Amino acid sequence: MKVLKFGGTSVGTPQRMHDVAHLITRSDEQQMIVLSAMAGTTNTLVEIAEYLYKKNPEGANTLINRLEITYREHVETLYKTEEWKTRTLQFLQEEFAYLRSFTKVHVTSFEEKVILAQGEIISTNMMTNLLLEMNVKAVLLNALDIIRTDKNAEPDLNYIKSHITALLKENADYTLYITQGFICRNAYGEIDNLLRGGSDYTACLLGAVLQAEEIQIWTDIDGMHNNDPRIVAHTEPVRQLHFEEAAELAYFGAKILHPTCIQPAKFAGVPVRLLNTMDPTAPGTIINNHFERGKIKAVAAKDNITCIQIQSSRMLLAYGFLRKVFELFEVHKTSIDMVCTSEVGVSVTIDNASHLADIVDELKKYGTVSVEKNMVIICVVGDLSADNVGLETLACEALNHIPVRMISYGGSNHNISFLVKAEDKRRTLQALSDTLFQNR
Repeated sequence: MKVLKFGGTSVGTPQRMHDVAHLITRSDEQQMIVLSAMAGTTNTLVEIAEYLYKKNPEGANTLINRLEITYREHVETLYKTEEWKTRTLQFLQEEFAYLRSFTKVHVTSFEEKVILAQGEIISTNMMTNLLLEMNVKAVLLNALDIIRTDKNAEPDLNYIKSHITALLKENADYTLYITQGFICRNAYGEIDNLLRGGSDYTACLLGAVLQAEEIQIWTDIDGMHNNDPRIVAHTEPVRQLHFEEAAELAYFGAKILHPTCIQPAKFAGVPVRLLNTMDPTAPGTIINNHFERGKIKAVAAKDNITCIQIQSSRMLLAYGFLRKVFELFEVHKTSIDMVCTSEVGVSVTIDNASHLADIVDELKKYGTVSVEKNMVIICVVGDLSADNVGLETLACEALNHIPVRMISYGGSNHNISFLVKAEDKRRTLQALSDTLFQNR
């Protein structure tokens, strides 16, 4: 069994849906296909819910009508036969009538999640109908019957495993299974969604509980690159990453993956492969538990960082100071990215400045506080363990002409991070690429 996930751009047009259909029917082996909503649909559904929150049903209906027209146009080019056009149009008519029903009720966060779930429900029904029209033996499994979270909003792996196993047993004569990404039920049976990583998370959860041969994440680029291709010239896909390296890169700005979504696969030992729907023959990136010694793999950048420095001569040899500082961030539910300390001060970075004023106000009890905004964390990922001499020096030497505000090294064996001004981001990334990758 392989689990294949296709994102919104991969199923964003009728032609791309056809491309995916042909791609997944190349093999006779068992496959679980996880689909996102068609590109742009979820954003429209969010906007519809916003109109309903504001008690503007006319605005919501305008968007619903516009979205329905788009889908009806897709049907005309997606299917060849009148039979499947008619079946799918009837399904869409029921779906959009259901969406319109929310314009007549009071909308809460519960109804919003139900509205958002319709994007994946529509895309998976359309894909299943396409496969059936192609005489492919495929079956649609409802993710709302499979994926559930517990009372801590974490995936209930025992529930997921038992329910997907039962459904596969009921449909044992199929080899191609279609299901929705992103959506689930919570511990109380209500429709909910997987916030972290969405459809990628669904694929990794299913791959983990099924002990799949491989989890494939299909997007519109050929794997994870060794630097940001939008900014840096001559980047290349990284062919292999350890799970920890991939998580570091995802956390520090590589948008192709959410940092937590691959954790289920990591713990189950199931490899994750990143592939390109637009170029199916490209090898992509494999993420597994294999660690390559002596190599720098990639560089990533995290934007919109704020640096907070607290200086206090009173903290010299004073125990409990750091605990008090960190507790303030905990109280305000603000996570810290980087930390640097000395005998007279501590500097931290955050990427969520919504509670910055309150945090700074309370930190002033303990010392002099200064704040620097519009910063960027540049993260270099690879074999940066202490016994691998030289690679951290190489990274630092690459930036000998760039003002670096903070350096974090030793918190993990996989990265060294630099804090620079946003205006220096481009040349920092390029300098690291030129030094670390161009000459090897």
